Amino acid sequence: MFAKILIANRGEIACRVIRTASKLGIRTVAVYSEADADAQHVRQADEAYCIGGPRPQESYLRGDAIIEVAKRCGAQAIHPGYGFLSENADFADAVAAAGLVFIGPSGASMRKMGSKAGAKELMHAAGVPVVPGYTGEDQSAEVLQREADAIGYPLMIKAAHGGGGKGMRIVRSSQEFAANLESCQREARNAFGRDRVLLERYVEKPRHIEIQVFADARGHALHLNERECSAQRRYQKVLEESPSPFLTPELRQAMGNAAVMAARAIDYVNAGTVEFIVGQDGGFYFMEINTRLQVEHPVTELVTGLDLVEWQLRVAAGEALPLAQQDIRQDGHAIEVRLYAEDPEAGFLPGSGRLERLRLPVADAHVRIDPGVVEGDTVTIFYDPMIAKLIVHDGDRPRALARLRDALAQCDIAGPKANIEFLERLARHPAVVGGTIDTGYLDRHLDEFVPSADASAVAVDTDLLLAAATAQLLAQEQDSLDRARASGDPSSPWAIADGWRLGHGGHRSLAFLHRGQRIELRTHGSNSAYRIEGIAGHDAISISGARLEGDSLGLRIDGRARRFAVLELGRHVVVHDGMQRLGLEPVPMYRHEQAAAGSGADRVTAPMPGRVVVVRAAPGDKVEAGQEVMVIEAMKMELSLKAPRAGTVAEVRAAGGDFVEADAVLVALEK
Repeated sequence: MFAKILIANRGEIACRVIRTASKLGIRTVAVYSEADADAQHVRQADEAYCIGGPRPQESYLRGDAIIEVAKRCGAQAIHPGYGFLSENADFADAVAAAGLVFIGPSGASMRKMGSKAGAKELMHAAGVPVVPGYTGEDQSAEVLQREADAIGYPLMIKAAHGGGGKGMRIVRSSQEFAANLESCQREARNAFGRDRVLLERYVEKPRHIEIQVFADARGHALHLNERECSAQRRYQKVLEESPSPFLTPELRQAMGNAAVMAARAIDYVNAGTVEFIVGQDGGFYFMEINTRLQVEHPVTELVTGLDLVEWQLRVAAGEALPLAQQDIRQDGHAIEVRLYAEDPEAGFLPGSGRLERLRLPVADAHVRIDPGVVEGDTVTIFYDPMIAKLIVHDGDRPRALARLRDALAQCDIAGPKANIEFLERLARHPAVVGGTIDTGYLDRHLDEFVPSADASAVAVDTDLLLAAATAQLLAQEQDSLDRARASGDPSSPWAIADGWRLGHGGHRSLAFLHRGQRIELRTHGSNSAYRIEGIAGHDAISISGARLEGDSLGLRIDGRARRFAVLELGRHVVVHDGMQRLGLEPVPMYRHEQAAAGSGADRVTAPMPGRVVVVRAAPGDKVEAGQEVMVIEAMKMELSLKAPRAGTVAEVRAAGGDFVEADAVLVALEK
């Protein structure tokens, strides 16, 4: 076994490798960018070295700098994690040439499997069904257009050297092809350094099922069964599970055999994932092979009881696979979701900023947390905005889903927006509960998972609103008592926050913001008994027996007993009833006048910090409403910025390559 390894990655996968290596007595070396100087993988490793600037091209994609650090510190092997250089054959070769061990397949295997085009041809030759398409070397726009027209529509454009849903477009007509091709190639070039694409027929309403394979250098190869990843949004997986609720034992065996056959055919070594599109009729088609460990590998670990990172390390050190195919067990059901700093209600716009609060469930036999950050860390604009992976396991699928819903109910994130509510709706949706979801369902029915953008159309649950108001009242009273005890006259009636007035019971008013909508309530009473007015459609509602113990709020609403979890009580109030949550921002009772209508109609601003990729307008240009004027890149994704109205461009305040801050004015139109 190795004495010291270097992890050429960041985030939760780097932390994951550090934990496993440390368990085996292996010293770990981290590399980091200037933006990650205080990151968790840097803090957890035995040693850490800065290798460049914040952009991946300046640091984590610099293979030469990574190898130099490994040689300088005496590391014997490099673990690439997933993403960045993990599927880069040239990097794997360079690691071997430097006398180090690459913890993954050889560069030769990567060239056959890492290229989607080459892998597709390989699978076709091995007798595995493939979707009709084009994988040729000629990448001219004319040839690609001609091949696309020959394949027919709808079709998929895919980056040949990539993964993670990046560099993929669905095209439904010949007229849409050229623009989608340009966008796909640009995204692939920025994410993977190569812009080659392949084309293939798009299978409508497919399932996405992948097989985890493993092979050692002694000629042994096996599979660890499947993971289903059909719950996707724009090709990004949002829920992964094992086993698949769709597969029969016969189909599982056929797909597993096909995956192992591919691994054997190219002398594959270490962990890999063979991904299939599965039609509604059960027909399966090879999609791609990822020559690395996948983000969703924990679900396989929980149902098999294996540590796949440990397997990677042992195989890379020359050991044989620990088990044979017949020894692989499949125990219970596991589900994974990913907590992201993103705003589903704003088109899943990635977020950034300091994690002011990060509340996650306590890990136990049924709940696993793979975090990449802790409370107080900053989510930067330069990398994927994943905060943590939440994985649950139980004896069967219904119980695992119940575990997932309970674990999500315990999560709370303050700072950047997060996708927790979206995941909670997902975990309760009939298409997920019934196991019928296909890869396009979320994109076709996103309104079933994300509230309307119209704040006035969003109904606020009455009981949750009453719980939030009661928690706020109790907090105000407790704060008043605390201040009174600390004062010179703790018995003074003037220090009591009960709203009392001479001759009659007083009232307190509360104001909250909910998705930009103002809510005002008038309350009477104190000491756990209140009368609350101002809720639409209700007269005064009686609250009695209110008690807040830790994060548990008990109360009676018009005599009806309820219990709620109070996840946050401060700058925000977040309450949960076990089924859904409500987040409110307490605000002063006085109102601010709104800005003049249409004040933003003369400018285009940056929705978040990012880097300008393309500028499509110049001063003096005439533009139409909705016309693209600039493209910025942030969190590994491109954002198209469009003119708010028809008009003439007065100023362009950023150029290609510039870094811009959130809300910065980038393009101004003439008044």
